[in-house]
Amino acid sequence: MKLRWTMVAVLSFSLAALSLPNWAGDKKSKNASSPVVDSGSFGVFVKGQRVITESFRIEQVNGLSTIKAQLKDPANSTTVQKCELELTSAGELIRYDWSQEPGESLTVVPSNDFLLEKITATSGAKPSEQPFLMPTTSMILDNNFFVLREVLVWRYLAADCKSEDTGVKCQQSPAEFGVLVPQDHTSLRVRLELVGKEKVSIHGVERELLRVNLTGEGFEWGLWLDAQDQFKLIRVAISADKTEVVRD
Repeated sequence: MKLRWTMVAVLSFSLAALSLPNWAGDKKSKNASSPVVDSGSFGVFVKGQRVITESFRIEQVNGLSTIKAQLKDPANSTTVQKCELELTSAGELIRYDWSQEPGESLTVVPSNDFLLEKITATSGAKPSEQPFLMPTTSMILDNNFFVLREVLVWRYLAADCKSEDTGVKCQQSPAEFGVLVPQDHTSLRVRLELVGKEKVSIHGVERELLRVNLTGEGFEWGLWLDAQDQFKLIRVAISADKTEVVRD
């Protein structure tokens, strides 16, 4: 089973992998000593019906960041896909792994300051290789894993935005990134732009969230973050696909 939504990829820059803006430092979690940056799950709904659940966990230990996620079928709780991304404190890729049953998998690793993707079509098969002339600080933005979008937005806020008395202010023009989409074996360009505060209904409760638009060739997504809780991703809207992603 291979689920697909329109996904994207990015140009990189030298930044700590999970670096939140410095001005977000006083919005700390209740347990400041915990290595967990964020954890939870997203429900993915198409035309109002849940089609998949993404569980995720982001940790930072000794300067290394690890992002783990898995997709489960809500009908029987079967894991259909999983991924793990490891990054250094400078935002450089250590390793990205993705797999799905019955044995298809891929791995992305640095190779001579660029990226190399190793693809295994079936369990036990010899992997094929595809190089990408992209720096090791390029962000992975693979299909179906929305937690990777959260990390991308954090990079955008850290690089292009600052805090003012009236709220968060970013550069007037959209910020452009390049990223790798391993499942599609390709790299693309995307743009992020801060829209501002909006009131959004989440599980029947109206909340004021920060909206950022994620766009590229032929697609436009709306992403909503909680500025009062470490800028965690709360909602994603993909209007063209009648898809909504909401944190459980």
